[in-house]
Amino acid sequence: MPFDSKKFLKTKWTPRTEEVPVPDLAAFFPAGAKPVWTVRGLTGHELGRANEASERNKNVAAILEGIASGASKEQTEAVKELLGLGGSTPQDIAKRLEHLSIGSVDPVCAPDLAIRLCETYPVEFFQITNRIVQLTGQGQLPGKQPPSGGTPKSDPASPSVTPEGASSTS
Repeated sequence: MPFDSKKFLKTKWTPRTEEVPVPDLAAFFPAGAKPVWTVRGLTGHELGRANEASERNKNVAAILEGIASGASKEQTEAVKELLGLGGSTPQDIAKRLEHLSIGSVDPVCAPDLAIRLCETYPVEFFQITNRIVQLTGQGQLPGKQPPSGGTPKSDPASPSVTPEGASSTS
């Protein structure tokens, strides 16, 4: 049976999402809340952007070095490290930081939060980003997201015919 490209193109898609348990981060959730980090799979465009993150960091670091060429080497390196652009950031980490920033649903994860999570809770950082990669590899789900609640019942229709059987327009 050949691939049905028309059906594929007409299908509505929703990203896969999942809650990743992060019990070691429970202190940072409201009391009684389940410590989970909700993530989603990335689109192809987002995945490409994440894959280019390490190269982008190298380019920005080179530009920054050129701008700060009048400053001492120590000052330039300190500024690069402060901005997370130092040569000490492995390419895999730069890519995962981007995965986390893009693929986090709840909490929304700004780059500074991603960096801090990587520095302070590296195991959770890897667990969360691994799940984002797995969801991305599984692709999106066909069909619309299920509604959040049931369909409300409608009121009975108002009668358009009078008791005598004549319409109201006659």
